[in-house]
Amino acid sequence: MTVTFSAAEAAALQAIDEQAVARDLLEILAVPSITGSPAESELQHLLAARLDRLGLDVDLWSMDLPALRADPGFPGTEAPREEAWGLVATTPGDGDGPTVVLQGHVDVVPPGDRGQWAGDPFVPRADGDDIHARGACDMKAGVVANLAAIAAIRASGVRLHGRIAAHCVVSEEDGGLGAFGTLRRGHTGDACVITEPTGGTVITANGGALTFRIEVPGRATHASTRYAGVSAVDAYLPLHAALARLETERNAGADPLMSEYPIPYPLAVGVVRAGDWASTVPDLLVAEGRLGVRLGEDPAAARADLERCVAEAAAADPWLRAHPPVVAWTGGQFASGRLPAGHALRDLVRDAHQDVTGEPGLRERGAPYGSDLRLYAAAGVPTLQYGPGDVRLAHSPFEKVSVAETVRVARTLVLATLRSLG
Repeated sequence: MTVTFSAAEAAALQAIDEQAVARDLLEILAVPSITGSPAESELQHLLAARLDRLGLDVDLWSMDLPALRADPGFPGTEAPREEAWGLVATTPGDGDGPTVVLQGHVDVVPPGDRGQWAGDPFVPRADGDDIHARGACDMKAGVVANLAAIAAIRASGVRLHGRIAAHCVVSEEDGGLGAFGTLRRGHTGDACVITEPTGGTVITANGGALTFRIEVPGRATHASTRYAGVSAVDAYLPLHAALARLETERNAGADPLMSEYPIPYPLAVGVVRAGDWASTVPDLLVAEGRLGVRLGEDPAAARADLERCVAEAAAADPWLRAHPPVVAWTGGQFASGRLPAGHALRDLVRDAHQDVTGEPGLRERGAPYGSDLRLYAAAGVPTLQYGPGDVRLAHSPFEKVSVAETVRVARTLVLATLRSLG
């Protein structure tokens, strides 16, 4: 099928600088912007200068962390931090028209065992069309695609009926503080595309994720007389089995958008700590994990489900019945979120992608992880995810992204944005 682009669309598509996309990727991947680190703030300032050079109205501010933490809607955090910078840059278009938000987070997770990487995770390495580095697909390529699309539209001289707003946020990886603070500052829009890695699909819904901690008591004694004590490790085992059963229960009848996943709403224990001496029966076990939240489910109901599960398992065990475990909700607290059914944004992005690539329409699906989508959706901003990269490579020592795919996403964003605001 031959696609005929309007003069404005053709001019903006022609203005995409593919070499600049590769250069920008290499530049920002070299900034080790781990969540909560000073480099996270460094990258926000670097991007603010870049957006200012594009002639956008830039709002770069230091977030009031005590006020945000005291807000009833605070999404929680896990990484320690001393500061958080917000960054929104808006085109000086027609203020009477709609605002389209292109959103991306600048923070990345730690690299983990550096011995598993082929090189330094913060020295980006090109291998043909692919660039390898921490944050390559999650999600600095998405941020670069946003910048490239805005730069092309600006360079083309197209007059917009409305505005484009670039939202660059921090702290997405540990709860969404950056997006939360951005929305609380009053930066919203009429539609939002978050350029998280979607692997050639469009994501219109996210399950949620709630971080929990369970403290299980034991009774310490010398290991040679372990029969005189109660191991907190042994006491935890029936709880672990009960959590596995709860996961099965909560995944029955999942929403069709989540049907491709073997476990749409995982319940996983990621950290278990017990004991402080090899020859002492441990008197405390602490288990920390993640509870998946179903699409449309109230997070309070999900928390109640887990608390009920733990209480029932404890009631069936003589030791735990007399020494009940304690459940606490810590760290990131992601609700679910979704684009309203039938909203035009989905087809706008799908059609733009098809016109750019010549490929059939993007497959729609949900995602089993939390993201900033739910914060924008909760603020009344219709939001979806579409961006370069494969989320299966995110957070791994094999993380990479294709420059060509990043360019294709930028071209799709140009078309979708112009068709909203042209």
